[in-house]
Amino acid sequence: MAVTATATAWLSLKNSSADESVSANLPTAGSSLTVPQAASTDAVTALDKTFLTKVRQAGLWEIPAGRLAQTNASSEAIKRAGLHLLDGHSKLDQLVREDSEALHVPIPDQATAEQQAWVDQLRNARGSAFDQLFVDLLRASHGKVFITIGEVRASTKNSLVRRLATQANTTVQDHMDVLEDTGLVTDATLDDVASTIPK
Repeated sequence: MAVTATATAWLSLKNSSADESVSANLPTAGSSLTVPQAASTDAVTALDKTFLTKVRQAGLWEIPAGRLAQTNASSEAIKRAGLHLLDGHSKLDQLVREDSEALHVPIPDQATAEQQAWVDQLRNARGSAFDQLFVDLLRASHGKVFITIGEVRASTKNSLVRRLATQANTTVQDHMDVLEDTGLVTDATLDDVASTIPK
């Protein structure tokens, strides 16, 4: 009985001190709460919006380019790169559409005129000519957007945009790797990318 009474008293003290500890960390009625605005439109910068647009437009031309690689390429390495584009950009496209809706940021439904022209060039090319054009266009494009992704990932205050940038970083790195694995990336393409990096 004495043991029971001691245990009951100890539990009562423990619960009381736990309640005090929790209530000590709660804000008082007069204090102001700082609520993170991670998913609000107000927290989305102009760079964040540009990034959402670029991710969407990348998928709109690179998914068709990946499909064309399966029929127009002469190299298995190019076909493999095309499959990586199809897989990676399908996932990114789903994510960017969900995020843009959640953030109330409109995104385009079609690629840029320049990107559509690239798809047309690829559609009209065959064999080794297709292979080289595919690598030239896609390695340059991925290299340039990789720079934007790094800037967004390093500076955005929006948690959804940060998550998208993290995923885009992984995807674009994978795509650059498989494009480089073809052995067709030229110095001229890399120089073109380097020319767009702010000095």
